[in-house]
Amino acid sequence: MLKTIEIFTFTLVISLPLGLLVSIGRISKNRIIRNIIKIYISVMRGTPLMLQLMVVYFGPYYIFGISMPRSYRFGAVIIGFSLNYAAYFAEIYRGGIESIAVGQYEAAKLLGYNRVQTFIKIILPQVIKRILPSITNEVITLVKDTSLAFVISFSEMFTEAKAIASAQSNMTPFVVAGIFYYVFNLIVAMLMEKIEKSLNYYR
Repeated sequence: MLKTIEIFTFTLVISLPLGLLVSIGRISKNRIIRNIIKIYISVMRGTPLMLQLMVVYFGPYYIFGISMPRSYRFGAVIIGFSLNYAAYFAEIYRGGIESIAVGQYEAAKLLGYNRVQTFIKIILPQVIKRILPSITNEVITLVKDTSLAFVISFSEMFTEAKAIASAQSNMTPFVVAGIFYYVFNLIVAMLMEKIEKSLNYYR
């Protein structure tokens, strides 16, 4: 359980800000940066997360001939998950940023705000409010996707449940794991709903 929660927490802490940086690159006026980011997002969204985890974990050895320590297994899980989810979050951020009316940028400029101040103080708070439902969906998906860490033999909740069920020829461990994922998702959904309500300043 703790390993599953660690994967979830570290992935969110890294991928949410990384996704914002990627989205800024995605709408950059620099064509080279924009195209590189587009390729990155396309690859991350167009290939299975399971495959990405395997590339991150086995890549250093098969591509560069570098033998990584056993402790790298957890690092590979976090890197794989963070890079994958950052791509999805980037597109969500981009949709939110592009939904803001151009007039707000112009008004901020008249008030003396520079581009950074405009983005941080005026645009970003509105973007966060608009994209929160989409972010919630991705966060809920992340809870379930943590089980994919088993592909590189990282022992989280699902891996342990599968091992015990196989040893005992019993479905109970899978039922227990299913209940854990459901309760975890329920808590996450309730927290995200509370955040959404706190940002509903029109009420």
